[in-house]
Amino acid sequence: MGPEPIAQLFAQEYAPMVRLAHVLTGDRSIAEELVQEAFARVWAKLDGLDDPARAAGYLRTTVVNLARSHHRRRRLGLRRAWGAPVSTDDGSTDRAERDAVLEGLRAIAPRQRECLTLRYLPGLSEAEVAAALGISPGSVKTHTSRGLAAMASRLEDDR
Repeated sequence: MGPEPIAQLFAQEYAPMVRLAHVLTGDRSIAEELVQEAFARVWAKLDGLDDPARAAGYLRTTVVNLARSHHRRRRLGLRRAWGAPVSTDDGSTDRAERDAVLEGLRAIAPRQRECLTLRYLPGLSEAEVAAALGISPGSVKTHTSRGLAAMASRLEDDR
């Protein structure tokens, strides 16, 4: 395969995949490394895919799997990547809310975090999330529901 299709895929999917990996790992630099690795793997296997048009889905699944592998290797949990504490100047409420949501995501079960992240960050359907994670759509519904409940409880406790 020539460089054109992978370059086109990179142009379309790099930023969304980095956002996805960033939410899953909590660290932007690790997210970028994981996405670069995912692109290398997709490029190496693109000729062998049944349907090369589905490369974006394969890429998304690869990013999620690499994030899981990262967590297994680390076993120390997610590292905080959000630098300075929340300031009290204009816009601090938005940042404080964002930080609370991200902290809540880090505190819930990994499968719930994956389902919520895939469902709401790139806006995937339940079927697409199921395909990306290799689970049933019913499991996606269950993990999403439980994750939302855990997040709501956690955010309510913080108030």
